[in-house]
Amino acid sequence: MTPGARVLAAIEVLDLIAAGTVAEKALIGWARRSRFAGSGDRAAVRDHVFQALRCWRSYAVLGGAETGRARMIGALRAAGDDPAALFTGEGYAPAPLSADERAAGAQPTGADACDMPDWLLAEFHASLGPSAEQTVMALRERAPVMLRVNRRKADVTGAIDALAHERIISASHPVAETALTVSEGARRVAQSRAYHDGLVELQDGSSQAAMDGIDLSGAKTILDYCAGGGGKALALAARSDARIFAHDIDPGRMQDLPERAARAGVRIEPLNTLPSPDKHLFDIVLCDAPCSGSGTWRRTPEAKWSLTPARLSELTEIQAQILTEAAPLVAPGGQLIYATCSVLAAENEAQIDAFLAATPGWVRRKTHRFDVTDGGDGFFVAHLGRD
Repeated sequence: MTPGARVLAAIEVLDLIAAGTVAEKALIGWARRSRFAGSGDRAAVRDHVFQALRCWRSYAVLGGAETGRARMIGALRAAGDDPAALFTGEGYAPAPLSADERAAGAQPTGADACDMPDWLLAEFHASLGPSAEQTVMALRERAPVMLRVNRRKADVTGAIDALAHERIISASHPVAETALTVSEGARRVAQSRAYHDGLVELQDGSSQAAMDGIDLSGAKTILDYCAGGGGKALALAARSDARIFAHDIDPGRMQDLPERAARAGVRIEPLNTLPSPDKHLFDIVLCDAPCSGSGTWRRTPEAKWSLTPARLSELTEIQAQILTEAAPLVAPGGQLIYATCSVLAAENEAQIDAFLAATPGWVRRKTHRFDVTDGGDGFFVAHLGRD
């Protein structure tokens, strides 16, 4: 496919998304209809689409309309390129710009320039204060591909060398001791020997750093209460010989965990049903709660536009319930760790304040907020203990 043909394909997908089709479904449908497209073409179209989702409002303003075509015109203008160079109508390129399209478009301002829904921009300013603008602008950029070096099987230098043998170029990142950023060959990671042998695991650097910050000394039992795929349980297992359990309200999310744990050379015990607090208490209970994911919107930009005030309120109720249910599972002298991949105060500091006010006998030992501008995703973690 030519560069122009890739832009035309992105226009088709963006129009489907604007009409209500989920981005992944729209991309898969296009790929099935376009058997001629190679892997490089599919990757390029995907990149166009996801960057347009990150900059949904600003590209529309730059392009002069809220259509896939206008947004791709806006994308080229944002990059400093002349859209007419690709909008030629030749072959499978988009039709040439009309006189109206050449005259349309303006510089975005306000929430348009920040690529945020108006109500969310206000939430970001209330949560982050002076750093809000820097954060929302960072969310308009593509996130780095980050890996965690498995301490059980490799050190950072060894992992970098192993990946390099497979033409995957990576470097250490200061956000966490085990963090690597991939600069070349990211799409080869999942098929690499280093990955299948358990030397590295895909995991954002902020998430790694948050797990590194948990004091595991003396812990004999650890529960990952909202495990999902189990990435954080695996990170803890790489640092500890404690008995580690994983639980999720949807056990299907953990179906790949036994295979991932075997690959990493660790043991994680899935729990479909939680034990009664009077029968089994854990030294550490980690609650990586469901959240808006606002710290990860570089990777999942569609979520930025689908979040509503009602959904945010629903999420905060779920988070409060999780803290209330998890606290009795912590053994005397143990730790309750609350985490989200959100940067919004309603899901973070406000949750901890409300829990402490409503639950006598607990204290806040420390909190840490990782900003998107630190290099990884936005992330929040709070360490709580019994008074």
